[in-house]
This record gives sequence, C-alpha cells and structure tokens, in this order.
Amino acid sequence: MATPMTADQRLTAYKAEGLTVQEHAGWRTHNRDTATGKTFGPVIGVLIHHTAGHNDREICYNGRPDLPGPLCHNWLGKTAGMWMIGQGRTNHAGSVDLDVLNALRAETSPLPHDDQANADGNDVLYGLEIENLGDGKDPYPAEQYRQAVLWAAAHCRFHGWTEKSVAGHKEVQPGKIDPSFDMDAFRANVKKQLAIKPGGGTVTPTPATPKVDLSRLIAAAKTDPGAKQGHVTYMAGVNLIEAALVAEKLLAKTYAGDGSYGTTTVKAYAAWQRHLGYTGTDANGIPGMTSLTRLGTRHGFTAVG
Repeated sequence: MATPMTADQRLTAYKAEGLTVQEHAGWRTHNRDTATGKTFGPVIGVLIHHTAGHNDREICYNGRPDLPGPLCHNWLGKTAGMWMIGQGRTNHAGSVDLDVLNALRAETSPLPHDDQANADGNDVLYGLEIENLGDGKDPYPAEQYRQAVLWAAAHCRFHGWTEKSVAGHKEVQPGKIDPSFDMDAFRANVKKQLAIKPGGGTVTPTPATPKVDLSRLIAAAKTDPGAKQGHVTYMAGVNLIEAALVAEKLLAKTYAGDGSYGTTTVKAYAAWQRHLGYTGTDANGIPGMTSLTRLGTRHGFTAVG
C-alpha cells in the first residue's frame, strides 16, 4: 500500500516516463472525496478501462446522469493524447472483488477469478479510461496503446510496484469486458518499460487481442448449466463469448456478463453454430474450434486450444 501521488508528483512521473499530458481545467481539485466522505488511498495498483465510446473526454470529466464525475484519473484519446481528469477519489472502478484487490496488493499472479463485488475499488486504484468502442473491431492506434503502457509504468515506477500491480476492469469486477485487449500482454509491456531507465527511451508495444481457451470454454459449457445458480467456471472467456452472442443478436443482453455458461448461453451458441451451417449434435451449444474462431474473428478475440 502507498500514499497516493500528489498532483505535481503525477505530472512529474508522467513526464519522466516519456508522456506528454494535457490538463483539463479544474482537474487538481476534481474528485469524489468530499461527496462520499472517503479519502483516496492508500493505493495498491492501477486499473485499465476502455470508454465504450468516442469523443468522451468531457463525459469522463463531468460524469453521466447515473454516475457523477470524474470517472477516471486520466483519459487517453485516440488522437487527443493523455489528459489529466481528476485528482483523488474517482468513479472508475466501482465494487470489485476483494480477493483480486488482495492479489494486487501482494503482487501475486495469476489474479484470482473476480466472482464477487465486495470491495470498493475507487478507494485504492488509479484509473485510466482509453477512448475506444471496445467492440473488438475498433483499433487502438499504436501511439495510444504505447501511452497507456507508459501511464501504467509511471505509477508502478513511482511506487516501486511491478507489473503485477496492473489490472484490467474485466479482471476485478464481474461482468466487465474492458479493456478489449489482452491484459497479460499489456502487463508484459509494462514490465519491459520498467526495465528501461526513465528518460532512456520507451518500448514500442503492440496491442494484443484477448484470448479464449477452447478447453476451458468447453468445460464451462458442460459444467455451468447443471451447477448451482451463478456457478462460474471460466468467467473471462464466457463474458467475451456472451458479448459476441449479444452482438450477433442471438442472446439477450440481460443474460450476458455474469460469467456463467448457463442453459441460455448454450442455446445461443447452438444458434450461432446453426448460423454457420452445423446441424444435429454439431449444433449442441458446445463450442468447437472452427465456430469459436469464426466468432472471434468477427468480435475481436483469438481462440486458442
């Protein structure tokens, strides 16, 4: 655990890491501390998000009707660069899994599955919102992704953390799918950046699409329907599959995001298989490599064996 950086310390750390940042008017005193009666910190890590939209810097600053701003500490545009949005407690993480927070605090890996929402992530995590639709089709420009890596590395370097203090929203809160790139690859890029002395250059990372493990997905499809309500076998992969099936209009959104490959998801995946021309037992809702690969190609994830 660590004391949060001051506003000036953040600016200095970002500049030292090679970032150019722009300052939104009022950002130094823009937070949720007074409104919630909670003080930001001690901090234990950084959290990466995508905004699920475009041109949404002001939304991140002002908030939405259902959620007051600031919605992050920094906003990173596709072409507008890195912006300072808030200083202190911000509404970016929400309720998260305490087991995952404890793993970030202890820097243990891999992170445990986020199957609960029993802790306040806004208290302890810095938040970055990256401008992106998050649909698996909207690309992250190389420079935008590079700046996200530098942002995470700047916090880790200042506090003496490793890349194991970095997480994606989809790894800490059940039902979330952001960011729409592979977090293991992102952490590997942060690790490479931390190995470089400040001012000694920066890595040139490439965003990687999330991976869905077919064997784990099959296990979920065979286990979850007959298990106790809410049972989760493979949350991250199932959430990606369900989001894709919602986009294909084969699954109602209300049934997606819980990480459980239940009977409704089985029926929806069977409909996807029939859409591809499969029949009989080949369209039973249990994924195969071909159908999973084709779904991933359309919705931004990679099927692995």
